[in-house]
Amino acid sequence: MRRACLPSVALINLLRWIFVLSALLGSFAPAAADDADNKRLYPLVHEFFPQADRFGPFDGEPRAAPVIAQNVEIGYIYLTDDILPIPAYSGKPISTLVAVNLDGTIVGVRIVHHEEPILLAGVTEKQLAAYVEQYRGINANERIKVGGSERDGYATVDSITGATITVMVINQTITKTLSRVAKSRGLFDGRPAQQVLPFAEDSLSIWQLVWKERQFRIGVLVVALVFLTLVLLFQDWLVQHPRLLVWVRDGYLVFTVIFIGWYALAQLSVINVLTFVHALMQDFRWETFLIDPLMFILWGFVAFTLLLWGRGVYCGWLCPFGALQELINQLARKFNVRQWEFPEVVHERLWALKYVVLLLLFGLSLQSLSLAETYAEVEPFKTAMTLRFQREWGYLVYALVLLGISVVNRKFYCKYICPLGAALAIPARQRLFDWLRRRKECGKPCQICANECEVRAINATGEINGNECHCCLDCQVTYWNDHKCPPMAQRRKRRQKGARARELAEEMVMSFRAMDSTDETDAKESDSPAS
Repeated sequence: MRRACLPSVALINLLRWIFVLSALLGSFAPAAADDADNKRLYPLVHEFFPQADRFGPFDGEPRAAPVIAQNVEIGYIYLTDDILPIPAYSGKPISTLVAVNLDGTIVGVRIVHHEEPILLAGVTEKQLAAYVEQYRGINANERIKVGGSERDGYATVDSITGATITVMVINQTITKTLSRVAKSRGLFDGRPAQQVLPFAEDSLSIWQLVWKERQFRIGVLVVALVFLTLVLLFQDWLVQHPRLLVWVRDGYLVFTVIFIGWYALAQLSVINVLTFVHALMQDFRWETFLIDPLMFILWGFVAFTLLLWGRGVYCGWLCPFGALQELINQLARKFNVRQWEFPEVVHERLWALKYVVLLLLFGLSLQSLSLAETYAEVEPFKTAMTLRFQREWGYLVYALVLLGISVVNRKFYCKYICPLGAALAIPARQRLFDWLRRRKECGKPCQICANECEVRAINATGEINGNECHCCLDCQVTYWNDHKCPPMAQRRKRRQKGARARELAEEMVMSFRAMDSTDETDAKESDSPAS
């Protein structure tokens, strides 16, 4: 029995040693982390406090580290994400180092780490550094607001065009963490903390502030989406009025390019899809997606239309870059620019290219979402829409080449390269309804719609490929055109023949009646006494 117990005792002793070693290593880990922080942050601390010779550990509530010169505290430093980790546009907090003196005045601010895709897309690190530098000299007693005119008791900082959400997140994290650190360390320049007036918006989260700030844009977008829904619901009536449809569609495409693309900067991207997938696999929070109201509303509408109509509603009506391609192609056709298409066998093979691009980007995103964002430049959306062609020449040439190809090949990029279109096509296969009407003669033998479809989404057998259809409604105009659609033309001719036959019959009846009337008159005259 004693020998039988030996393995158990040995196992217990082994576990005990493992526990002790773990505890010892754990006790050394904070020190190692603190050493790493010291090496990483000391140059910045010395820049903000030149007289400092060291700084203490980050501790307390909220976490902050005292800055020391000749054994005397001269200020504090802290990292905003240690105190208030508000998710920014990327879904992750921005780590900002803030240095504040004993008067509660900021003496230095520096972005330590961020993963903002909008910054990677074109707003430079220099612009971001210049923005946070504006906080130097602001006291904890002052209110901080972004943009607008100067007012007493307020400190105003200028925003960065194209990075509104990032700016709002940085501002809120600095504002709220500065107040907390100042209150906890008594840094209110000799005045009690109660004198610091809170913002009326302090109770609102960052996404609520963004929604409040963008009410006009939200209102315009919602009205536009409601209008598009009505167009789709009453498409049978609209396509029977082709001239009206042309005005409605072209006007909506112009709205999509100018308002959704260049003004609201609401061009959807495959990066949005990859971010959503990562959020589902890791730490999903609605706040991550609510932070951009226009993107959130558009994605909600896209999800709704994918279920009912498929991919074509977004790709054909709401994609700014796609709309720009289509308008360019329409203009080229007005000048009789000859169109060029791939042979059918090549066209069908090229369809698969965008799915390959999507698969590669998804694989890269599993390794690093930031890496996927870099390679997602295969989408020219940032260059053409977000940055309005104001970018380095390499990106600019790529976007202009794709737009140039659209002069002779309608929506070339959308048909063959776009990974976002591929991502939308996958769930679109589960759509509930087929709203686009077809006849039994379509494809057997009639090929009019198949030949006229400029994205070539209609098979030779007559079926519409819902994965590739852009819902332009051109085929529906033909469907109801009784001079173009053969079955409708036959019905029209039968109606015309029937109408002509009725006219002839009525003429014959009228002539017989006239003859009968003449005979009766002659009979009356012959029976009269005068005769």
